[in-house]
Amino acid sequence: MVNLQLIGLLGIVTIILLVNMIKIVKEYERAVIFRLGRVQGIPKGPGVFILIPIIDKIRIIDQRILTLDIPKQGIITRDNVTVDVDAVVYLKVMNPLDAVIKVQDYIVASSLISQTTLRDVIGQCDFDDILSKRDELNKRMKVILDEVTNPWGIKVNSVAIRDVAIPDVMQRAIAKQAEAEREKRSRIIISEGELQAAKNMAKAAESYSKDPAALRLRELQTWAEVAREKNLIIVTEVGNRGTSSDLGTVLGATKKIQQNSRNN
Repeated sequence: MVNLQLIGLLGIVTIILLVNMIKIVKEYERAVIFRLGRVQGIPKGPGVFILIPIIDKIRIIDQRILTLDIPKQGIITRDNVTVDVDAVVYLKVMNPLDAVIKVQDYIVASSLISQTTLRDVIGQCDFDDILSKRDELNKRMKVILDEVTNPWGIKVNSVAIRDVAIPDVMQRAIAKQAEAEREKRSRIIISEGELQAAKNMAKAAESYSKDPAALRLRELQTWAEVAREKNLIIVTEVGNRGTSSDLGTVLGATKKIQQNSRNN
């Protein structure tokens, strides 16, 4: 009976040892093996391999692209504007051996250096540059992070600033600036239109001076337009020329006739 129990116990221990000895590494993973504390050659995988229980220790590294979310950072820009900026960093482990040996936790280390780099880069820029040169800032951060993480066997694929939050006071200031810019453009457009109209009127006056009949026809057209309006007072200059005098006479006579008709 005792022998059967002993055999059963040995069988269970053997199964446990076999399970712990066999390791399967996926296609996107690599295994760094330590035997009595020393690295055993290059990283293993993908596939199946055997470990020596108790003696061998294994560290599996995922080589897929890793996404690091940089939380919002309260940063003061070079022109003393406080902004809240968050970003995302995409990186990949290119050398699993360096990622295990040269840094204790490459994910935490990469996240912390990304936060520090974001604060440094934004702090060296003006507020307008953050809004208008975001692509340039992303590239600058990528270069800085690459220089730091490259000894760790990590490659930074890209960096993207996601959101820039500004205080309400600054939002109102930006709105006023945009409104003033639109007002400036509208005034310029109006003045250019007036300038063009003045040039056209000067050309028309020159043409009328060469052809009095055309000026008379234009005057008659003006009378027709005035006749459509009611209760309209027009002040004209009475001079030696017949056109202005005739216009004043006609309008005066029309006004006299309207008064007589109302009195009757």
